[in-house]
Amino acid sequence: MHRFARFLCTLTCAALLASGPATAQTPDTVIAARILPGWQTADGTRMSGLELRMAPGWKTYWRAPGDAGIPPSFDWTGSRNLAGVTVHWPRPQVYHINGMRSIGYKDAVVLPLEIAARQPGAPVTLRAEVSLGVCEDICIPVSLQVDARLAGAGGGDTAIADALAARPRPAQAQITCTVTPIADGMALAADIRIPRLGRDETVVVEPSDTRIWVSEPSSRRSGATLRATAELVPPQARPFALNRGALRFTVIGADDAVEMTGCSAR
Repeated sequence: MHRFARFLCTLTCAALLASGPATAQTPDTVIAARILPGWQTADGTRMSGLELRMAPGWKTYWRAPGDAGIPPSFDWTGSRNLAGVTVHWPRPQVYHINGMRSIGYKDAVVLPLEIAARQPGAPVTLRAEVSLGVCEDICIPVSLQVDARLAGAGGGDTAIADALAARPRPAQAQITCTVTPIADGMALAADIRIPRLGRDETVVVEPSDTRIWVSEPSSRRSGATLRATAELVPPQARPFALNRGALRFTVIGADDAVEMTGCSAR
């Protein structure tokens, strides 16, 4: 089976299961969302948060969800006095379902939202449509609408602060990589020199172009070096010029995660 076929099957089967009579759950019963108002930062932005609460045992996905996941997307076009939103992602967990890896959050998560206003100091009306997948034994595609008026200095919020503290740590690791053309893209082999993050380490590779599909990386450790290999396939399904300097590598352990950008040629 072509590597894309497995990914498309995951999404198609999820949608079919969600619409079938065996599905007793509806989006309203498995997930709820709200905006946490947060506080004004010293830089003039506002640190707010999107709180997602799921029914017990249900999960949703990280920005790079793995083959068995659906990446979240955000549409902010209904907002007022909004220049931009940066989503900060707490450290996710790694799950294995039916032989496929997924990466995400179980039961509840707060995604910190760093909000820049067109007119700093003036209130921001934040309106968003959030599209994501929630899964237990089956997956349900969900579209949520959230809104809030954000004004004033605000105050500290431990849920947002804890989520910010749980982000993968930036690491200054030495990463060397080789890139080899394959029939429908490029093969990547990266050697990452970082201390061990525990018994189970998961490597995630993200190119700057989100249209590029990345296979689930395989990894093995030899001393201080963690080697990860993956295939990258662009929409045109042919070899392409890969920007090594913009590759983002995240290594996720059971209780820790680190993040690095760029690799040099080996």
